[in-house]
Amino acid sequence: MKADYGIDAPPVIRNLIITGTASIADGLIVSRLLASIQSILAAILLIWGALAGASMLGTAGLMLWSSKIGKLRKRERLLDALDLRGDEILLDVGCGRGLLLIAAARRLPNGTAIGIDLWQSADQSDNRAEMTRANAKAEGVAERVEIRTGDMRALPFADGTLDVVVSSLAIHNIPDSDGRATAVGEIVRVLKPNGRVALLDFQCTNEYAHVLRRAGWHHVEQSGLSFQMFPSVRVVSGTKPA
Repeated sequence: MKADYGIDAPPVIRNLIITGTASIADGLIVSRLLASIQSILAAILLIWGALAGASMLGTAGLMLWSSKIGKLRKRERLLDALDLRGDEILLDVGCGRGLLLIAAARRLPNGTAIGIDLWQSADQSDNRAEMTRANAKAEGVAERVEIRTGDMRALPFADGTLDVVVSSLAIHNIPDSDGRATAVGEIVRVLKPNGRVALLDFQCTNEYAHVLRRAGWHHVEQSGLSFQMFPSVRVVSGTKPA
């Protein structure tokens, strides 16, 4: 079996494909109906429908490319930057089908990678704990991976028990800023002194960095935009004070 990390935001991609195709079709139909009456208007409608539809289909294509290729490349850069020793306890918040979780487990021969998620299919296609376990088995790291069901706003871990926390395209799914701040606050709580984070997202990263700085963290940085994924992403990193 080959690991499959799914499609991110499948409802968005589906709607872009449907709407983009409909825009092109509508432009063709309306332009033909008006061609004999007003050729200039017909041409404008045809061009508008084609451009709008092509833009939506192109966006859907970029999102599919990001889900299948881009995010796999970006995860390696993120984990490279963490320079793991190999014996850490690492938590992937909103792990989904295990993109970061399993890649981290490969780098933890003497450690443990824990994934937590609410398993919402709107966030990722076929998002189930069973799929994550199957991916871990396919990648040969099942014995170093733990998978739990839980809310990132109330992490089921004691204070100061984890070495590293990572997350990819997950925290922004919390709909309100207070909830996102609570989730980042929970990450702060469960990390050991000198624990580290790498939080990848395409929006709300300013909020994550603000919570870490307010908690007195060291070396809080928000990376520049990375176009290895679509939409483009940033990574917020930092170190908990000793």
